[in-house]
Amino acid sequence: MAKLLYLVHRLPYPPNKGDKVRSYNLLKHLVQRHQIYLGAFIDDPADAAYLDTVRALCADMYVARLSPRLAKLRSLTGLFSGEALSLPYYRDRGLRDWIFATRARESMDGAVIFSSVMADYIPDMDQLPTLVDFVDMDSAKWTQYATTHRWPLSWIYQREGKRLLSFERAVALRARHSFFVTEAEVALFHQAAPECAGRVEAMCNGVDADFFSPDHALASPYPADETPIVFTGAMDYWPNVDAAVWFAEAVLPALRKRHPLLRFYVVGRSPDVAVQALAADPGAGVMVTGTVDDVRPYIAHAAVIVAPLRIARGIQNKVLEAMAMAQVVVASTACAEPIDAEPGAELLCAATAEEYIAHIEALLADPEMAQRMGAAARQRVVNRYGWHAHLSKIDRYIEDPTP
Repeated sequence: MAKLLYLVHRLPYPPNKGDKVRSYNLLKHLVQRHQIYLGAFIDDPADAAYLDTVRALCADMYVARLSPRLAKLRSLTGLFSGEALSLPYYRDRGLRDWIFATRARESMDGAVIFSSVMADYIPDMDQLPTLVDFVDMDSAKWTQYATTHRWPLSWIYQREGKRLLSFERAVALRARHSFFVTEAEVALFHQAAPECAGRVEAMCNGVDADFFSPDHALASPYPADETPIVFTGAMDYWPNVDAAVWFAEAVLPALRKRHPLLRFYVVGRSPDVAVQALAADPGAGVMVTGTVDDVRPYIAHAAVIVAPLRIARGIQNKVLEAMAMAQVVVASTACAEPIDAEPGAELLCAATAEEYIAHIEALLADPEMAQRMGAAARQRVVNRYGWHAHLSKIDRYIEDPTP
């Protein structure tokens, strides 16, 4: 049994958004065999209700409260220091002092970093063997953002992409070993950082197929006369905001002309003002739920699940969860490509508004086909996407921390 620091940029509970699903399952995996000393941030006051749940899993824990507004102001110091703005955003003296005191008090065997921005807290990776779960290549995400925004945001995002890539490369060289979610992200990182070849590998996302199962008796949250199309996710995350707005404007009106009872449900926490505005017109057919206690009823009773993200990195948990519940997902190319599933048989891929419309209408017209595809999708998830099989990749680097 090893003593490990586990540093996470967001409290790994509740597992209600993509990064927290992965960080929570990694925590569950680690505590089965090791003593975990967790350092994390809370950026949503509602998460404070779960501190005792997380504390029960850990030998010790320190949680820093993070105000997004103040953190954004603090991140601007990066413009003067020359570093990526993401780094001062997650800089906290209390957390740094706790890590120092914990390492002085306990004989730590290593550290596990979740998200590159937390690597700043272990400056001596040559002394403390450190594993880094980058999850996705965040530098590439910011560079993508630059192509879809006007100046000055385009300049800021382009700068962030370059500065963060430089930091990611340095971290990967210092770390014992590092991970991304998909082989495609590994290949992209190798292309940008060839000196890191052999130091990174893919550690895929998974899904709890017992929890996300069509076998649960879940009451429908929808009126009986509606045909719900559903998109789930954290609705303060810009790629999700962009996806919801684009689908509501580019796809939904044409569908509702032929299917007037169709409604587009945007299900997820903290909806951005742009998402909230979609529901302002009662005749538009958009319903914005905000936070829900359990997303599964919304998935289980949907007519169609969509994942229309135009910017996406890695495997989207929202897609795996819907597939596990035997639902057909109509997903963008960016969402569908990283998933090991057969397009046309286990999920549907769309690149244009016209393709979304065609796929959705085909599913609505043929419920038996949709049922067959949903069953195949669930079987794919059960066979391919169990958490333990993927996360066990990290074990050999903990058990043998020598290079």
